[in-house]
Amino acid sequence: MSALLFPGQGSQIVGMGSEFYKNFDIVKDIFHQADEKLNYSLSRLILEGPADKLQLTKNTQPAILTVSYSIFKVLSKEFNFNIQALKFFAGHSLGEYSALVCSGSLDFNDAIYLLHERGKAMQSAVPVGKGSMIAVVGSKIEDIKNLIKSLNKKDGICEIANDNADGQVIISGDKLTIESFQSVLKEKKIKSIPLKVSAPFHCSLMKPAAENMREKIINTNFRKPSCAIVNNVTAESGDDVTKIKELLINQIFSTVKWRESLINMSKKGVKNFIEIGPGKVLTGMLKRTIKNVNCFSINSITDIENLLNEFKK
Repeated sequence: MSALLFPGQGSQIVGMGSEFYKNFDIVKDIFHQADEKLNYSLSRLILEGPADKLQLTKNTQPAILTVSYSIFKVLSKEFNFNIQALKFFAGHSLGEYSALVCSGSLDFNDAIYLLHERGKAMQSAVPVGKGSMIAVVGSKIEDIKNLIKSLNKKDGICEIANDNADGQVIISGDKLTIESFQSVLKEKKIKSIPLKVSAPFHCSLMKPAAENMREKIINTNFRKPSCAIVNNVTAESGDDVTKIKELLINQIFSTVKWRESLINMSKKGVKNFIEIGPGKVLTGMLKRTIKNVNCFSINSITDIENLLNEFKK
């Protein structure tokens, strides 16, 4: 039993998807489609940079979708990988949109528009420099929750943004409260790493962004996906279109329950996890969380060939 995983922000790099772009017309068409929809050359940003422009969240989000969708189409159309045999699709944050596009629930053009708007909404929800995110390494999520409760900051925001893997939790909130929390972590000798992000994602400071996106998501046409989608907010699977829309809205300010999503898929019998998109971030999280499963990361034509050879065994 297999599942496809789609990465989120942080996996971007200039030149991602370039091998597929050079070798397959289907990928050139997808890149061109994205350029047409956004009315600027996203493809040039992806293939040539500059890196600082690609890092802007309004560009990063549609860029990662474009590369993930391209790889998926090459895998399914050029290499005839049997998509019908897959049990679940799941995406990390913006990757949930990639999962919905690849499952036939959402048109690529609509997803490109929504992610560009989502990026702008998330960026503008909090003034630059007022928010902060940190990674907490090597601690259990229950211990982190208890430490957050002990903060005594009535007005401050300090929340779990991403429960990524065993021993890797991302915290998001306003700068001053996050700094106070870092002091608490230091006292407890718990390692934390500040993240270079443009806004405090996946916390209640993003509620204005969610409201900004509500109507846009509600008014977009979604279809029942061909495969069950494991969503970030509940870590459960489903295919009800109304629920999918509501969960995408809530996802903007809610914890990404990625570790739970992986565990739930594994409990339901998934033995093969295939990461579709730039980088190997999700494969790393999977290896930290679940033992005795097969992980595949698809970033090149060779990766696809190796995957198909493994599945033939």
